[in-house]
Amino acid sequence: MRKIAESVYWVGVVHWDRRLFDSLVPLPDGTTYNAYVVQGSEKTVLIDAVDPEFVQTLMTYLDGVERIDYVVSQHAEQDHSGAIPQVLARFPEAKVMATAKAKPMLMDLLNIPEDKFVVVADGETLSLGDKTLKFIHTPWAHWPETMSTYLAEDRILFSCDFLGSHIASSDLFVTDKCRVHEAAKRYFAEIMMPFRNILAKNLDKLAEYDIAMVAPSHGQIYDSPGWIIEAYREWVSAPPRNLVALPYVSMHGSTARMVDHLTAALAERGVQVELFNLAVTDIGKLAMALVDAGTIIVGAPTVLAGPHPLAAYAAFLANALRPKAQYLSVVGSYGWGGKTVETLAGMIPNLKVEVLEPVLCKGLPKEETLEALNRMADAIAAKHRESGFRD
Repeated sequence: MRKIAESVYWVGVVHWDRRLFDSLVPLPDGTTYNAYVVQGSEKTVLIDAVDPEFVQTLMTYLDGVERIDYVVSQHAEQDHSGAIPQVLARFPEAKVMATAKAKPMLMDLLNIPEDKFVVVADGETLSLGDKTLKFIHTPWAHWPETMSTYLAEDRILFSCDFLGSHIASSDLFVTDKCRVHEAAKRYFAEIMMPFRNILAKNLDKLAEYDIAMVAPSHGQIYDSPGWIIEAYREWVSAPPRNLVALPYVSMHGSTARMVDHLTAALAERGVQVELFNLAVTDIGKLAMALVDAGTIIVGAPTVLAGPHPLAAYAAFLANALRPKAQYLSVVGSYGWGGKTVETLAGMIPNLKVEVLEPVLCKGLPKEETLEALNRMADAIAAKHRESGFRD
């Protein structure tokens, strides 16, 4: 066990070499599965339990713990609660504390018997003797049942996925703020961004608390947490930036030429562009750009009368993540015809965007195509100025 405060210990696991989460999310820096023991003068609590792959590591940490009265499950997903059945087997007197929505999920996912649960209401407290826990429901951060836990005497917020990051490190606390900021933004972009409106309410709820430390369920502990809370406020609520996110794919170079010309034209007009070649890009980097982008342009050649599958995936991703972008369009080339624009437009029903005139060309881009791209750049620059996007 590693001490983080008086009678408060980290009992988690560092997963150095994990590179993919949920068979979907890239993890370039690995991750951690954080769990915490809080020992009060009368009762002891385990907050979260590690991924099932590392049950034995958690059990080794708990060898020196005589009794666990409660296991606080802040989130039912297995990387947070997967070891709870084994913890209950070792400490049969323990009860599982969870939200009303988490209880049936834990029963379904981990076969925990119903009589092992204590359902906690939003704002409910638990006395451990000389320490007090308060349970704060923070739904959709990032499942509907999630909650955070506040340790009043030590002013520690155990925030679950909220405010976390995927980083493997031997440092228990944040030592490189720049590195953690990027990892936390990636984490927000990949799993939190679709729930921005609810997260804003959760941040307002946390503003009522004096928080000296944030101990998330993934990543390092924030012993000066003000900056990560402010970063979340910006990602959640600030207007978009003067930025175009431009995911594209090119088969024979035509779409790439169009993308290169449009990028140069936008830069000349004072608009920042981030390019993502979908054949090689880290999809997490694209998600991070979508946090800030005012406009999304998809570069898509036509394949069998529709968009290239990688371009379709980018549209699907944007639709799922629901970024703040206010404008969207398509550029690309085709050989003999198709419905690329119509297909992509049908894939983004969740985006509340104005669709700008697309630019498509047959074969290689010619002078009239380049002129159309210049007009697109003019339109985007004007829209960004009118919307007051941040530089």
